Amino acid sequence: MVAEQGHRLYVKGKHLSYQRGKRNTNPSCSLLKIEGVDDPKAASFYLGKKVAFIYRASKERQGSKIRVIWGKVTRPHGNSGVVRAKFRHNLPPKSFGASVRVMLYPSSI
Repeated sequence: MVAEQGHRLYVKGKHLSYQRGKRNTNPSCSLLKIEGVDDPKAASFYLGKKVAFIYRASKERQGSKIRVIWGKVTRPHGNSGVVRAKFRHNLPPKSFGASVRVMLYPSSI
């Protein structure tokens, strides 16, 4: 008899920061570090994938206190496997260092 295993449809990631220069930040473009991705070639697999930032609010809406901000991985950033993502609503600065879920869909293979 084989034990049932859980199957995740996402990969864990971290919200690092906004895209920025020396003095200016650009909140409409977030930088994400995806677990197990260490070069631009590996990051290219995740281009176009959906990203969810899940957080808990104090006020209940539609029977739940859990909310989601959806986004999409747009392109790689640098040589260390970091990717850029655009969210429907810009992520708040308090989410720096928080975890995000990088969904394994839509699939391009």
